[in-house]
Amino acid sequence: MILLVEDSPTAAHFCEKCLKEEGYQVVTTGLGQQAMEFLNWAAPAAVVLDLVLPDASGMEVLKYAQKLHPDLPVIVVTATNLVDVAVESMKRGAYDFLVKPFPAERLAITVRNALLRKALIEEVAELRQVVVGPSRFHGFIGQSTAMQAVYRVIDSVATSKASIFIRGESGTGKELAAQAIHKASPRHMKPFIALNCAAIPHDFLESHLFGHVKGAFTGATADRIGAVKAAQDGTLFLDEICEMPLELQAKLLRFLQTGEIIPVGSHKAEIVDVRIVAAANRDPLEEVHTGDFREDLYCRLHVIPLELPPLREREEDVMMLAQHFLAKCNAEEGKHFAGFDQDVTALLRRYDWPGNVRQLENIVRNMVVLNDGETATAAMMPGDLQRFAEKSLWPANQNTEDLMLSEPSPCDTIKPLWLVEKEAVMLALDFTNQDIPQAAALLQLSPSMLYRKLQAWKTQGAVA
Repeated sequence: MILLVEDSPTAAHFCEKCLKEEGYQVVTTGLGQQAMEFLNWAAPAAVVLDLVLPDASGMEVLKYAQKLHPDLPVIVVTATNLVDVAVESMKRGAYDFLVKPFPAERLAITVRNALLRKALIEEVAELRQVVVGPSRFHGFIGQSTAMQAVYRVIDSVATSKASIFIRGESGTGKELAAQAIHKASPRHMKPFIALNCAAIPHDFLESHLFGHVKGAFTGATADRIGAVKAAQDGTLFLDEICEMPLELQAKLLRFLQTGEIIPVGSHKAEIVDVRIVAAANRDPLEEVHTGDFREDLYCRLHVIPLELPPLREREEDVMMLAQHFLAKCNAEEGKHFAGFDQDVTALLRRYDWPGNVRQLENIVRNMVVLNDGETATAAMMPGDLQRFAEKSLWPANQNTEDLMLSEPSPCDTIKPLWLVEKEAVMLALDFTNQDIPQAAALLQLSPSMLYRKLQAWKTQGAVA
């Protein structure tokens, strides 16, 4: 469908006839306001837009169309004396412009090319999703190999009724993974309830989980619905489940077997249907071996394991995440940072991130809140990263290029770490006849990481 916005009846009839002969369905209006209202509820394949309209500027309609449908091709139509305006419209995102009068063939070819270009862009995007994988997935950000594996597992298990056990270090996004599973599941319209077993005193955990009735214990002044019942027909996420006391593990196991809960202080069983997603930052099997976690509960919950990779294993995702957090903090704090300088970028990629994604977000927020500017620099980094920089491979008080070009340590048996790494890389490249993917496989690195190392060495003059 083509949206034709032309106030001249003669020109509108001419364009409409031409487009219909090409097989397009055409919706015609002579008013800019009507065109914008139409765009509110429909997404045409393309727009043919006269720049001069009786009630609105064609530029205004162009801007509105791009806001609602960023990939929508807009072909502007103008008179001879407004060619400069038409050129300006292309700078603002129009696909092409036509100067009146124009032959029917010119209009047909221009529309055909616009639609072909749009189709190619969409096809490239689809192929990228297949080959590279998505960079955003239900709240996750990252397109590393490790994260693509996580996305595939979530897609595969979301429609299942099986229990899922998420493992991962603190800050890797275990609750985000549980939310992604819920959003992709048939239960996505029902509640998602999260309960952190480590954040609630053991004496009150049963009440938080199964609820209680009035008078069940001191302070129980009213009936309370527990997390299980609150998640009816939805998903219950039990975070840090290894912190759950053994006696409560037995009651959770009974619920998983029967689907029944008994609130604290009550003798009446209630049937509840929820999907359980559990998580821990420790190995639950080790907890079973030490006697701190019931083996039968482990077998019930650990049906489908999902391992979340630490950030240190997602080097190619670090800057994508950092830029996302920078934009988020800019919006929240009213700042205008555009990016990070080279020193900060190198340091963020080299840091081992013991606190994972949560730590990265906190560091970016620290830099934005306490500083002003357009570029985040090394001087803005918080103390822990400053100390890491001082202890890292390139001392802050010594020129990087001088270090790269300097002679190895006087002790012949000990070489600087960067030199050992470079020699290993050069040996692998020689062995594979400079084939970077093969060399990366031998070195157990990703090709992108190896390429970045080579580019950095070339920039610093360490390799030819």
